[in-house]
Amino acid sequence: MKTKVLREPSGQFKTRPPSQDSKIPFPGFRIVTYDFEYVSVEGERPNPVCLVWHDWESGETHQIWRDELLGMNRPPFDISDRTICFTYYYGAEGSCHQVLGWDAPVNVIDCFVEFRNRTNGLKVPCGNSLLGAMIFYGLPTMTGEKKSSMRDLIMSGGPWSLKEKKAILKYCEADVKALNDLVLAMAFDIDQPIALYRGAYSVCLSKIEDRGIPIDKENLDKIREVWPELLKKLTVEVDREYGCFEGSVFKQNLFAEYLNRNGMDWPRTDTGKLNLADDTFRWKAIQYPQLEELRELRSTLSQTRNLKIAVGTDGRNRCMLSPFASKTGRNQPSNAKFIFGPAKWVRFLIKPEKDMALAYVDYSQQEFGIAAALSGDKAMQEAYNSGDPYITFAKQSGAVPDDATPESHPKERAQFKTCALGTLFGLGSDGMARKLNQPVETGRQLLRHHHNCYQDFWKWSHDTVATAILRQEMQTVMGWKMKVPPRINAQEGPNMRSLANFPMQGNGSEMLRVAVINAHHLGVEICATVHDALLIQAPIHLIDKAALDTQQAMEAASELILKGFRLKTDTEVVKWPDRYFDERGAGMWSKIMNLLE
Repeated sequence: MKTKVLREPSGQFKTRPPSQDSKIPFPGFRIVTYDFEYVSVEGERPNPVCLVWHDWESGETHQIWRDELLGMNRPPFDISDRTICFTYYYGAEGSCHQVLGWDAPVNVIDCFVEFRNRTNGLKVPCGNSLLGAMIFYGLPTMTGEKKSSMRDLIMSGGPWSLKEKKAILKYCEADVKALNDLVLAMAFDIDQPIALYRGAYSVCLSKIEDRGIPIDKENLDKIREVWPELLKKLTVEVDREYGCFEGSVFKQNLFAEYLNRNGMDWPRTDTGKLNLADDTFRWKAIQYPQLEELRELRSTLSQTRNLKIAVGTDGRNRCMLSPFASKTGRNQPSNAKFIFGPAKWVRFLIKPEKDMALAYVDYSQQEFGIAAALSGDKAMQEAYNSGDPYITFAKQSGAVPDDATPESHPKERAQFKTCALGTLFGLGSDGMARKLNQPVETGRQLLRHHHNCYQDFWKWSHDTVATAILRQEMQTVMGWKMKVPPRINAQEGPNMRSLANFPMQGNGSEMLRVAVINAHHLGVEICATVHDALLIQAPIHLIDKAALDTQQAMEAASELILKGFRLKTDTEVVKWPDRYFDERGAGMWSKIMNLLE
């Protein structure tokens, strides 16, 4: 499509309509496709450069340069319930809406999300970008090299010559033209009501990304200023108790000597070496709490060496939360840039602003509850509703007396917790025994207890996996799909553990999406989504109400996804001038502050 510029790029101008508009999909709605170009700096809000939008009813395409954009107090196109606004990765467009002070569209369909839903579980030849989606559907598109060079020009931040401005607008319009073609190609694959629900979540998430998480920037700047030297001193300080490092290198033989000195058992790999995976350390640190600081140090050295947390000049941690990036549909933000990604002590940098408070609201034993509800297993539901499903599971198995408590039988509770959670991931008796560092027979006995207590769950789980393999697809209650590849040989085929766990993880992600939408409608200011939890903010005198509203939103979401079964939630409140607290990182944070002083 050739562009006819009617005005200089200081304002808005139109182009001729594309020929495909005679095939407008989604009858009953007006269709708008649009795209922003913007300059982004890590941790900061974006700086819009231009907007191109296309009205499918009139057939006109409009280009607006930043000078005019910044003077607009609302979008130049209809955003009412009569219109569906199509984008590719709405988070980018939504962030520009936030910066410009514009309301969000009532109806959004994000073609990135719908493309992910269409191809989730498949090997996509060219990725999930707009270019990758165009290639997947056999549509003509610009080259990756051209796209990369234009992005570099935009990210330079200007000033741009008149020729460069026209090139940027032409590039942006090319993306809108591509989006037009993609909407037509994808129309058959889009379930409109469900796509609009996912679009509503994307709208809410763009506001969460824009709000960000309040950070103690003063201490973060101090830590960053001396970080390499501080990291060396921290290693020496923590390792005094363990003697497992040579310089900054963790030595397996020294760790083995520490375990022997302290009479600690430890699982090994098939080759006989100590299993040093972080998951193993996490499990064993529960059994041996004195290992927590060693685990935190290893995590700090592996994940936090460069301290790349994205924090803006206003002291807010902002990064892409990457919705629908995982196979289960959960958000997948960068572990390096997101404050909840690195070692636990880093979370102590989360601090509410003056006269404000934060609340961390999370689901209680979410995955166990989802499995109990979806399988219809009454014994499992009883265990969940008891408040402590793991000690109740031990009681149901006859392994502990009816008056047992977590305090009176901690070892048994830990074993039955490992079994209860492990089975949701398809963990077998051998793997369970390795996690517990017990004989294989112990793992087999625990699994027998689980089979005997929760027979309906096992039948449901088996049928769910078998159906997925037969249909070569799984999906959540709200329609998030995952393709299941056929088994080619002994090495290639579906991951049975992933299939067994998908109903819990996938529906857990749906639950949080509904909870976010519910909380947003109640006026709750969400700062972040964290797996099965929401971090919210409010003035100190309103935080209790905001937390209660969030709990109600989350519990109502569980009832919707689980057909009336209600999950419990827990809340932790942090009021200024206090900071976020996580017991697992407390010792490390204290050491860092002492070294810093």
